[in-house]
Amino acid sequence: MGDFEWALTAALNSYFEANGIKAIAYRLKQSRFVSQFIDILVDSSIPEYYLAIECKSIDARKTKCLYFKQYFSHVGGYHQLERETEFIDRSGRKGILAVELRRGGGNPKTAHLMHWGEVYEIFKAGKVGVNLEQVEANPTLERRRGAYEISRLDLVRISGYQDMAIEDTLEEMDDEITGETDVD
Repeated sequence: MGDFEWALTAALNSYFEANGIKAIAYRLKQSRFVSQFIDILVDSSIPEYYLAIECKSIDARKTKCLYFKQYFSHVGGYHQLERETEFIDRSGRKGILAVELRRGGGNPKTAHLMHWGEVYEIFKAGKVGVNLEQVEANPTLERRRGAYEISRLDLVRISGYQDMAIEDTLEEMDDEITGETDVD
């Protein structure tokens, strides 16, 4: 798992440096007995680059789903998705789930970025996980010489989804306050 986190951190920092963007990605130190907020943080005064990224690397030959019970922790009565969603909300960061799909020797790895809100909606709907078709519906990150590359489009696509999810949530909150419901 750590390799994917380092590879994604390097890809983000390469993108920022190559494009003169004032932002820095860094991996948070992991400790076996201390819960970690998230895998990668990006600090920037530019809102679209103020990110929190959780990384998962799975063997796509052995599973068809990124199961919430198997691939995410449950500590102190709180599921990892709940803890990290609270952190993302309170910090004001844009949340991303980065999923690397490994397919065994001779087959290339692929990585996909999913908006955190999309993943959290699946979790809150009571689903067992995010199926690989949902992961692969998101564009594949480019790879050159074995290294991932990030583009502005990869990040803007995630930011745009987040903005839509925030608008939907605000509308739902307004409806709850006013007692109105949207009937189609």
